Amino acid sequence: MKIAFVINQTHKETARFTTTVLALKAHQMGHEIYYIGLADFYYESAHIAAHVRKVLPDQMLTSTNSLMEVLRATEKTKMILEDMDVVWLRFDPVLDMVSRPWAAASALQFAALLKEKGVLVINDPDSLSRASNKLYLEGFDESIRPKTIVTRNYADVIEFFEQQNKLIILKPLKGSGGKNVFLINKDNQQNLKQTVEAIARDGYVIGQEYLPEAARGDIRFFLLNGEPILINGKYAAVHRVQQGDEIRSNVHQGAKTQAAIISPELLLMVDKIRNKLVQDGMYFVGLDVVGDRIMEINVFSPGALCQTEEIVKEDFSALIIEKLAEKVAFRKRG
Repeated sequence: MKIAFVINQTHKETARFTTTVLALKAHQMGHEIYYIGLADFYYESAHIAAHVRKVLPDQMLTSTNSLMEVLRATEKTKMILEDMDVVWLRFDPVLDMVSRPWAAASALQFAALLKEKGVLVINDPDSLSRASNKLYLEGFDESIRPKTIVTRNYADVIEFFEQQNKLIILKPLKGSGGKNVFLINKDNQQNLKQTVEAIARDGYVIGQEYLPEAARGDIRFFLLNGEPILINGKYAAVHRVQQGDEIRSNVHQGAKTQAAIISPELLLMVDKIRNKLVQDGMYFVGLDVVGDRIMEINVFSPGALCQTEEIVKEDFSALIIEKLAEKVAFRKRG
């Protein structure tokens, strides 16, 4: 199987990224892997190509660190992408929002053309275009979502703040990694106007109800084709716990990871979102769950698989690649 991973830029990838874990596993299972940066696509005479870095199975890499070293030392070569079995979109649009605002949208357009030519592209590029910000969650069952407003109007935020007993979360509509996420309460409400203005400089502002359970962190819960990823009765999930006065549960913001307890209520929420995820072609996603609410559906580049495997002690990446190979084989059989 030939798998191309579309990322932001190779030099920004790390050994503990989920993409790296998946790519190494695919390599070790005998598949050819290719890395494509957002600026690497090429079009000529109705063919979609890219300047790729490739790693072949006979290179026999044994660690994510060695994979990173080899990739960075490998020269790019131009390849037609229509021969790929899978093009896996694993980039974060927010990382290029300021310095390269054209990058993510252009990559999705190239990916959509590949999809039209019959290449398996995951997650579906047309659906990703519609899910380019956190409004995507609002298309799901209301019972699984926190109360939310989206606005650039300060008066709207004030009204919502009062409705929620002066306790809300503010964050950018288009954001990731826990950046610019603020807890506003009666003790710091004097900062509300300044906070709204700061977030609104880059677009719309999300206001969400604060869930008390958030003080205990959140659960990153992985789904594959709408189903929980399960091995030996253990789910691909990890509990992320923020440290000190930090309100964000993102690992690269300092959160610690521990085993997650998967409740029947969480699995019921998955039941409520499964059909839409499958219909939208959201093949591999990560849910951020607090209490009985899904705070976010990560559809571009859900992370924390490395930490999940370390905590749970199961090879979820192997299962993910196996299922993907089965999907490719099924498509080839027609």
